[in-house]
Amino acid sequence: MGQLQASRPPSPAAIAGRHDWHADTLLFDYRQAANPIRPGLTEPIPEGRWGPELHATGPTAVLPLDLSARLGCPYPATSPALSANFVRILGGESIAVAANATSSLFYVYRGSGRCHCPSGAGDQPLDLAWGRGDLFVLPAGLEPRLDASEESVLYWIHDAPLLTFLGVRAESARFAPSHYPAAWLDEELAALAADPSSARSNRLSLLMANTALPASRTVTHTLWAMYGLVPAGAVQPPHRHQSVALDLVIDCQPGCATLSGPDLNPDGTIRNPLRMEWEPGAAFVTPPGHWHSHVNESGHPARLLPIQDAGLHTYLRSLDIRFASGLAGEG
Repeated sequence: MGQLQASRPPSPAAIAGRHDWHADTLLFDYRQAANPIRPGLTEPIPEGRWGPELHATGPTAVLPLDLSARLGCPYPATSPALSANFVRILGGESIAVAANATSSLFYVYRGSGRCHCPSGAGDQPLDLAWGRGDLFVLPAGLEPRLDASEESVLYWIHDAPLLTFLGVRAESARFAPSHYPAAWLDEELAALAADPSSARSNRLSLLMANTALPASRTVTHTLWAMYGLVPAGAVQPPHRHQSVALDLVIDCQPGCATLSGPDLNPDGTIRNPLRMEWEPGAAFVTPPGHWHSHVNESGHPARLLPIQDAGLHTYLRSLDIRFASGLAGEG
C-alpha cells in the first residue's frame, strides 16, 4: 500500500545496546497515505443507536454505549474523543462515576438523588441535589459519587477517550462545577417558543454555556450541549458539522426521526438517508461530516439533547458547521 520503510545502514546504536532512533521510522507515498480514514486503517465513525430497554431494568451499573470495536480503539469509546453511558441506580444505592476526563456531563433522564464529591473547589466537599431533567457538569480533579433516592437513570458523557489516546491525565479544572436545573431550562425554552420571531423556526434550542468560556459559548471547553424542541410538523433543512453528535431523546411520540447521510441531492435533501427512529430514552450517534435533519411527523412537540465535542472543535477552528438551506445558526 505504498509503504516504504526508511532506508538506513546498520545502526551502531542497536549493536551497542543503545536506543535505536531508526527502529520505528517509516515512509509512505503521499498519494496512498494522505487520507487514512477508511475501513481497516483509521475506522470511520459509525452510526449507533441504543434503545431505552438498555436502562429499563437491571442492577445499579454504568452501561457504556461502546463502539470501540468498530472504531478500532482498545478502550471503551462512543467516538474517538467521547464516551457516552447510561448510569442506572436503584433507589437507596450509590455508584462511583470517576473518570480520567477534563469534562463530565450528566443529564438526569429520570429519578432523583445527590452528587457528592469528597474534594471540590478549595478542597471542600461538594454536594448537589439533582432531579429529573437537571443537567450538571463536573471538571477534572473530582471523584463523584451518585446517590439515588429512587430508581434513577442519568446520561453521562465524558472525554476520557481523548485523554487516553493522548496518553495524559486530567489534573486541573478548566471550569467550575455547574448545575442547569430542569425548571430553568423548561422556562427558558417555553419563553423561546413563545417569542414571535420563533414562528418561522422549525427547531428551537438553548445552548448551555459557562462564564469561564466566553469565546466558545459552550458548556465546557471540550463539550457542547443543546436543549432542543422540535415542533410538530417540523422537517429541518439538513446541516452538518465536524463534531460528533451523541443525542439523547428526552421525549417524543412515534413519527420522530433523524435522517442522515454523507451526501446531498441537487435539491438540498439528503441522498439515500439513514432514518434513525426516536424513542424516549434512546440515544444515537450522528457521525461528523454527515448531513442530518430532524423530522417530527408525530403531531406533538419533541425534545432532544445533543452532546458534541464541539467545544474542542471550536477551539481548533475546525467545527465547520454548514447548512443546506434555511436559517444559518439552526444547528
